[in-house]
Amino acid sequence: MTKTAQRTAAPVGDASGKRPQRTAPRRLILLMAASALAVLALVFLVLGGGDFQPASAVTPEGTMTAVQIIPLVILVVMFVVATKWPLNIGVMGLVASFGVGYFMLGMTDKEILAEFPASIVLTIIGVTYFFSMAQRNGTIDIIVQSCVRLVRGKTMLLPWVFFLIAAALTSLGTFSPAAVALLAPAALGFAYESRVHPVLMGAFVINGAHAGGFSPLSVAGVLVHDVALKNGFPISQGALFTASFALNLILSVLTIAVFALLGRLRDGENGQHADLDTTRTGRPHGQQILTLVLIAIILVCTLGFHLPIGFVALSAGLLLALVNIKEHQTFIGGISWSTVLLVAGMITYVSLLQHVGVIDTLAKQALALGAPLLVALVLCYVIGVGSAFASSTALLTAFIPLAGPLLASSSLSASGTVAALAIAATVVDVSPFSTDGALVVANASESDRQRVYRQLMAYAGAVVLVGPALAWGLLVPTGIM
Repeated sequence: MTKTAQRTAAPVGDASGKRPQRTAPRRLILLMAASALAVLALVFLVLGGGDFQPASAVTPEGTMTAVQIIPLVILVVMFVVATKWPLNIGVMGLVASFGVGYFMLGMTDKEILAEFPASIVLTIIGVTYFFSMAQRNGTIDIIVQSCVRLVRGKTMLLPWVFFLIAAALTSLGTFSPAAVALLAPAALGFAYESRVHPVLMGAFVINGAHAGGFSPLSVAGVLVHDVALKNGFPISQGALFTASFALNLILSVLTIAVFALLGRLRDGENGQHADLDTTRTGRPHGQQILTLVLIAIILVCTLGFHLPIGFVALSAGLLLALVNIKEHQTFIGGISWSTVLLVAGMITYVSLLQHVGVIDTLAKQALALGAPLLVALVLCYVIGVGSAFASSTALLTAFIPLAGPLLASSSLSASGTVAALAIAATVVDVSPFSTDGALVVANASESDRQRVYRQLMAYAGAVVLVGPALAWGLLVPTGIM
């Protein structure tokens, strides 16, 4: 769900050694995104009515003051910078929190950090710490290879196998980009062996990762639930997970139907495929058996006894580290520190925006659009388009608070609206500008990367158009959640 410096994993050349001609289109798309954000900032400035008198509360008319406009413009600039360059927006958020809080609002460091998301940070550290060990000791490979054997040569079942594996990994707590990074090499390799279209296979891996990405055990699921709870509209974690799984399943069915209509299920002229080697699975042993037992224990402790997953995962990870003490430092390196910084910085800065009344003012201006259903649809598209180029996690922390006043002034379901926003922010991560999409391109064969890049861009464009509307249409007007 995060876009990081892994963008460099995007295609860098073809077999001839020439650089792909994608610089101009990419610059054009980034320019369009930056322009849209700039226009948004200009609209807010205009709606501010020229009122530049400092204030810490929303004015009766719902216009914005200088103390609200300046932090908001800084937020827009942060997103533009993070889109253009591989800089961690969380670091920028922490620095901006210090600058705005200390110099503009006269807050102390303790006041600035009052809303620092310690529990979410601990969850990210614990989960990524444990599953980095599961990857390194071969447990994840055992699970993948065992599942692939189930297809027994029926190659068109492979995309669904990887969809389910990715969903299982993320639902158990593996961070979405980590799950894609684990599975993409094997998935693309099997795709070329069996002549399944590599873009189709990559899309199924990403969709599967997102299908399980909002489980009660996952980083994203805990994040969305905690942010919503903090803003006064608790949501059902089970409903969020079910909605995410169902929407990504529907999107995958639509994907395979479109590929079938276009005649691109098979990637080859004759449609023949090679026999798959399904004999590579070994029996788990030693640390792998212990890791599988610990995964089961984590499930029981968190789902059965409702223990905090961050502490439980850290405890399980420490036990694995004691078994393999020599590699402990490499396990520490497996923690997703970039995600820790991103979430901590963005939530801290957004809490500062709430403190000065920015969220309430933006919500009032959004409500001026008219029907709550229209406002929810606009929010879904804004977060979806933005997430194709920026961090999904950062956008979720910024946009979920906007839903508070909308939900308070309407009969919309809190769980349905938040789930629609969360799904709209993540389904577009098939974009090659995202970590997940870039991993798919990077694992394509060197001579095929340019083609995979172009076709994945086209697929991502279709998802950006359809995904947010699908999430909104099935979850918001229906009141199903």
